[in-house]
Amino acid sequence: MSGSIQAIVLGATGYVGGELLRLLAAHPEFELAAAVSDRCDGEQIAATFPHLASACVAQHFIAHEHCLSNIDHGAKLALFSAAPHGASAALIARTLAAAEKKNLQVHVVDSSADFRYARQSDYEAVYGGTHGAADLLPQFYSAVPEHAHDVSAPHIGHPGCFATAILLAAVPLLRSGLTDAEIFVSATTGSTGSGRSPQEGTHHPERHSNMYAYKPLAHRHAPEISRLAAQASGRENRVHFVPHSGPFARGIYATVQAKTPQTVTLQQLRDAFSAAYASAPFVQLVDATPRLKNVVASNYCHIGLAAGDDAVVVMSAIDNLVKGAAGGAVQWMNRLWQLPETSGLMTAAPGWI
Repeated sequence: MSGSIQAIVLGATGYVGGELLRLLAAHPEFELAAAVSDRCDGEQIAATFPHLASACVAQHFIAHEHCLSNIDHGAKLALFSAAPHGASAALIARTLAAAEKKNLQVHVVDSSADFRYARQSDYEAVYGGTHGAADLLPQFYSAVPEHAHDVSAPHIGHPGCFATAILLAAVPLLRSGLTDAEIFVSATTGSTGSGRSPQEGTHHPERHSNMYAYKPLAHRHAPEISRLAAQASGRENRVHFVPHSGPFARGIYATVQAKTPQTVTLQQLRDAFSAAYASAPFVQLVDATPRLKNVVASNYCHIGLAAGDDAVVVMSAIDNLVKGAAGGAVQWMNRLWQLPETSGLMTAAPGWI
């Protein structure tokens, strides 16, 4: 293989892995070299993802030990990991070690939580267990693309899907100084956010026509959100987060509220967000409240605003698998390789799904 930037997807059989395969199939610069799965080694991609049959014609999953076999020495490699938390770091470390032997130029974007914290102790306090590749932590930076510029780190730990939706809503508030630094969040996610393996909370009869909160004020994304919000805004904050399970497959709808020390008008709020995202191609302010069906299966985030006498509300809608994971990862990888940030990501949302 030569010419384009070769791409590898670790953990390719999950929902995020499937979305990465879909996006890479239409990308003008990345060429899929390996969809990695030890469990499905040799099986056709289309057998796991029938909807990708026309995009991944005659392509097969490959075991991790062989994932670099078709990549030339000295080639450029975009390494995506959609492996689970706790497993991703070790897989990335092994792949980077093998890539070094082939003198590959590599950038990594990890969609798991393994590289979202700069310090090993912070990661282990939230996720438990021992970090799988703590020596690599200094090489990773974590942020949503819209909140980080001139990043010197070679690799990215992509924030979680809840974190992405909430940070895009919360950071301009904190930066503006219009509100208190204490924010209250209610956010609802679709069932794909729990991964491909069936669980009690994602079992269809339990989820269909149902909605419920879980882990109120105790979700593990809360410290990640607070830390990344402080990093992006320069302002320490408190996050009170109540997540919900929704009766749909894809999407996250987040409602962020904050008190204001003095009256804030809707125009002031709009000015703050317009300035914050003036050069952000995937964040759009909407006049009404956002609707999930307008963003699902796309890399866009729609934001709606409301202001009262002593409070403001920001509503954020994204696709959890795209903007919250695979699409955000491609967006970051575009930037790491100095490609147009929108490459391979401009397909419009399908609507009515």
